[in-house]
Amino acid sequence: MPSVRRQLATATAVLALSITGGAVSTPALADAQEIQKQPTATGYGGAVSTVDPDASAAAIGVLKKGGNAVDAAVAAAATLGVTEPYSAGIGGGGYFVYYDAKSGKVRTIDGRETAPAGMPTTAFTNPADGKLYTFNELVSSGVSVGTPGTPATWERALERWGTLDLGEALEPAIDVATRGFVVDATFRQQTLDNKVRFSAFPSTRDLYLPGGDAPAVGSVFRNPDLADTYGLLSKKGVRAFYRGPLAKDIAETVQAPPKDPAWVPPVTDPKTSIPALPGYLTTKDLANYETLDQDPTHVEYRDYDVYGMAPSSSGGTTVGEALNILEPFNLRGMTNADALHHYLEASALAFADRGKYVGDPAFVDVPTKALTDPLFGKERACQINPESAAKKPVPAGDVTLYDGVCPVQPAAAADDRDTENISTTNLTVADKWGNVVEYTLTIEQTGGSGIVVPGRGFILNNELTDFSYDSTNPEDPNRIEPGKRPRSSMSPTIILQDEKPFLALGSPGGSMIITTVLQTILNRVDLGLAIPEAIAAPRASQRNTLNVAAEPAFRTAYEAELTPYGHTFSTTAEIGAATAIEFLGDGRMVAAAEPTRRGGGSAMVVTPSP
Repeated sequence: MPSVRRQLATATAVLALSITGGAVSTPALADAQEIQKQPTATGYGGAVSTVDPDASAAAIGVLKKGGNAVDAAVAAAATLGVTEPYSAGIGGGGYFVYYDAKSGKVRTIDGRETAPAGMPTTAFTNPADGKLYTFNELVSSGVSVGTPGTPATWERALERWGTLDLGEALEPAIDVATRGFVVDATFRQQTLDNKVRFSAFPSTRDLYLPGGDAPAVGSVFRNPDLADTYGLLSKKGVRAFYRGPLAKDIAETVQAPPKDPAWVPPVTDPKTSIPALPGYLTTKDLANYETLDQDPTHVEYRDYDVYGMAPSSSGGTTVGEALNILEPFNLRGMTNADALHHYLEASALAFADRGKYVGDPAFVDVPTKALTDPLFGKERACQINPESAAKKPVPAGDVTLYDGVCPVQPAAAADDRDTENISTTNLTVADKWGNVVEYTLTIEQTGGSGIVVPGRGFILNNELTDFSYDSTNPEDPNRIEPGKRPRSSMSPTIILQDEKPFLALGSPGGSMIITTVLQTILNRVDLGLAIPEAIAAPRASQRNTLNVAAEPAFRTAYEAELTPYGHTFSTTAEIGAATAIEFLGDGRMVAAAEPTRRGGGSAMVVTPSP
């Protein structure tokens, strides 16, 4: 019944306003709503957790009017494209994991960006001198831009499982882009962090640096160009993104990045040089883009079934393998230091295998079944010394021969240089029928390529820098190849107990997404923390590197206890920014987001309860 569907969607804008706090009192903010963030919410009828209150409000508005989790997830994701434009948007891609309550099955959509068909393996090499371009030269350029998958992901998810059409799901985001949102300290700081490169492109500078400065905290930021672009997709569907004038604008922006010819770096530091290298994306690449319907990865851990994202993401295989490695150990019976030692060692082993084996399965024979086989995990567990950290990097395991018997003879170590940035965003949604969505989406670097498509209001991704920086090794599963999807660490995860949802979670954070999700699972399942505390707990990440990256609070709490094992540490200000929903036995849901990381997240439920 189209009229009912339209009534449902048009009401979401009003609902998004009705659940907010009062309007900001200054006249400049009169038409924008300042929604109070709360990191935890418990109740019935549906729940959502995102990093942003406008996005959470959009999802709750859809759920309150009878939309399902998929409808609400797309509404939230589109709103994040407005309020979190440096982490996500239609210029990027992501992975969508869905639990269907009716069938009891978990299914996924791979909406990862792809390398253009004309992109050579040598794309990161300067032909003038045969040397690799620096990362800074690549990131703010057309070379780094892959074919976006986010609009196609939204359409595919709604077609398969939603009740709204794309136009209806976009209405809350169009409303936010039109009326504006209140700038917080995180948005301003992220803008300032990108000020140099944003200033090189007039289309970006005019939008995000009005008057030469980042928007002030408390001011209202509007994006009418993005509202118009969303309006185009509402009327004509995602075909209007992948074909026609918008596709032409995207391709031209990539092939000839619109850099100001008069722009000069504000300092003499060569790292600020922005040659704005031309890229390879064409209108044909856009027209040929397709999402992929996939089965999830699956492992059993303790009494739970853990489902994740299969390659091209490495998230499901790496989280799953690490859990299989930890399965033989009684972490709950250990001291915190012993449990954390095992967690760090299991992470390193799983990352060694990630680097050696995982890439786009359309180009690489990825041994997904072996990597998530409990027998392989048991063999890898043999490599953990309960009293001493292994010398890093540890070698990858041999997936060609394993039987779960110790010891295993490891293969040569893989060179797994981390090419992923810490940005990205994640959202978790559940509805009153028990359907669940875990969705991670990204434009890669904070601020993506830094290039706004002129007149269209969105930033293009720099996702192709997720390929191995030096792609000359033909054995590297993540080397650049035309049409290939770069390996990702995005790890949207849904955990079932007795075939019913127990926990859904995910996070941004580059390659530290994997360890964030893994550590949160251990905190909840093995260490017995409630999900809000499991998310808030200090984090550390071991990705088969010499040092463990750790938050200051983690170092304060655990470094003295872990140093005797042989672990060494480096400081990372923040690791991840998780969202989660836990499902209680009485029908209630606990939505949980970060209390402080990235300015804190926003958890909401349809009907609150004690």
